[in-house]
Order: sequence, then structure tokens, then C-alpha cells
Amino acid sequence: MSQECYIFLLSKAYQKGHRLVQTRLKPYGLTNLQYVILETLWARPGASAAELGKDLTIDKATLSGALERMGEGGWLEKRPDPDDGRTMRLFASAKADGLRGELTAQRREANQEFLAGLSSEERLLLGRMLKDLASPE
Repeated sequence: MSQECYIFLLSKAYQKGHRLVQTRLKPYGLTNLQYVILETLWARPGASAAELGKDLTIDKATLSGALERMGEGGWLEKRPDPDDGRTMRLFASAKADGLRGELTAQRREANQEFLAGLSSEERLLLGRMLKDLASPE
């Protein structure tokens, strides 16, 4: 494998990391994206779908499907915005809040396993570089 093919290397790293997280989330019936949405709602309770999409740089169609499945699974609650009835505000459900510590621990353990071969300095640098690469142009 060429060390110069960064896109390929990133895709392989993504596959490995995705698999690690998905294995831990599967027993809960959550996908990686759904977990990231929950983390965002825990940090920003009452965010709208548009705000979530912008924060996570997710297209409307993908986000809409994920939110629909999360609502059906009891992971989130939708409430009308008190100032604008056309906007729905999203909140993690009591079910999600009850499992927050457990789910966060699963994600943390997956990250630790994924980055086990890196020093703390390398982890910090990798995080910075990935954020730079993932930022919108």
C-alpha cells in the first residue's frame, strides 16, 4: 500500500474506527451517526434539525432519516419551538439520558482501542489534523 495515497489510508482508518464503534453500539440499536446526534443534543439540548445539520455538516436527507429512526426507537423527543411553531426542537429522550454514561464509555473505549498505538501528543496532533481536513472549505 502506497504511503502517499492519503485518501485510501484515511478510508481504511475510517473503516477500522467505524467498525470498533459500531460493534459497541449495535447492542443498543444505535448507529454511529445516531450516537453523534445524541452527543450533540446532550451538549445543545433543544437544537433544531437545521442547527444539527450545520453543526455536524450532514445533509438534510441523511439527517432527516436518522432523526426519524431515532424518534421511532425512543432516542429523542421533538417539541415545538415556543417562539416559532413551525420549528421543532430536539432533545435526547429519558431513555437516551439514562444510558448516556454507558454509551459515552463505549465511545471512549472504542477511541482508546483505535488510538492505542499513538502517544498522547500524536493523538492530539491527529485530532487537530482531522478537524482541519474535515472542515468545510
